[in-house]
Amino acid sequence: MTEKQSVDAMRFADIEYNLSVIRERIAKAAEQSGRSADDITLMAVTKTVEPEYINHAIDCGINLIGENKVQEYLGKKPFLRNCEAHLIGHLQTNKVRQIVGEVSMIQSVDSIRLANEIAKRSLAAGITTDILAEINVGGEDSKSGIEWDSAEETIAQLAEIKGIRLQGLMAIPPVCENSDEARMFFSKMRRLFVDIRDKKLDNINMSVLSMGMSSDYCEAVLEGSTLVRVGSSIFGKRIY
Repeated sequence: MTEKQSVDAMRFADIEYNLSVIRERIAKAAEQSGRSADDITLMAVTKTVEPEYINHAIDCGINLIGENKVQEYLGKKPFLRNCEAHLIGHLQTNKVRQIVGEVSMIQSVDSIRLANEIAKRSLAAGITTDILAEINVGGEDSKSGIEWDSAEETIAQLAEIKGIRLQGLMAIPPVCENSDEARMFFSKMRRLFVDIRDKKLDNINMSVLSMGMSSDYCEAVLEGSTLVRVGSSIFGKRIY
């Protein structure tokens, strides 16, 4: 066996082990929150990950992947096994035409301007694109997302745009010093999610609350997340 083959086999084994640990932790957190593990979707975030390792995760039962960059995903797509994919990274309006129709959901819709561009390209392609509204829950200048104070107003505007369908919310909270602080932000997002869902607005299907990553997915599940986005805890430290 060559050195590369040995390293690949070790990484494949690591992916299998990591997934088993993550699934066990999600199941425990789901039970503590009064839900089932089946209520939580585990997304494998595949930024910088080569197709052979993504395919191995798919072989291990992953059925949803998330990519941050349009060009990176499109370059990998021909080499990937059949698997649902979402775009989760910041999307520039000049890249919208390239990604519409290539993923089943765009999670990172952070403005009416971006939503209008997605809608325009979707209508031209004869499709409706599922989206999530990305909320800047921590009010951080360094992060994209719809401002907290205008979230409900902006979401009501999103509901009026033909060519897109709002399926829920997404958030990346600030880096927190402890789990209690993280849970505070996740709880805040959950309240907004429920408030909007209870309004039963047309063209809004509040079925997805996407929050929680490698460092805090258990806390997110405890506070109501329905989809966690986990990358390095599955595939190991990113190699840029």
